Amino acid sequence: MIRRLSELWDASPLGFWLVVAAALYFVVMAVRLTVIDVRSHLLPNRIVFPSYAVAGVLLVAAAVVAFLADAGPDAGGVLFGVPGLGPIAGGAVLWLFYFLLRVIHPPGMGFGDVKLAGVLGLYLGYLGWSHVFAGTFAAFILGGLWSLVILVSRRGTLSSAIPFGPFMLAGAAAAMVLLPA
Repeated sequence: MIRRLSELWDASPLGFWLVVAAALYFVVMAVRLTVIDVRSHLLPNRIVFPSYAVAGVLLVAAAVVAFLADAGPDAGGVLFGVPGLGPIAGGAVLWLFYFLLRVIHPPGMGFGDVKLAGVLGLYLGYLGWSHVFAGTFAAFILGGLWSLVILVSRRGTLSSAIPFGPFMLAGAAAAMVLLPA
């Protein structure tokens, strides 16, 4: 993400500031949702639903502005040569993946996680498919490791519920920060 931001600054300062605004919104949203999910095992619609609009508008606009400024397909958010399609496709695919997990095993995945997945897909889709896959994989690895800690420390059993939202957010953040764009 850092490399992408530096490239955007050179090609399109407006695109740069749109992505910075989206990233700052992500941080605020992630902190709020993590605290709420840890305390109550809920991801409130009053935070998740507006996040679709904020992230969608900022990231699609950043992709279109950068594309129009001749930053090319490397500016982010361009899929099949269409600027702005990356975040939309990422959000749709990740939402669908989590929805299928919810359908297959309802007790294992809350619908709040499904709704949050679409928002995270917008962010990860802006950066590319490798980020979508890495962010999703990291969420399950982090959640699994935390579950092992809970089991080994005997603070829970195999039937204990853990909030998965914080791990989804951490996995997405790790993919955005650590993977090259």
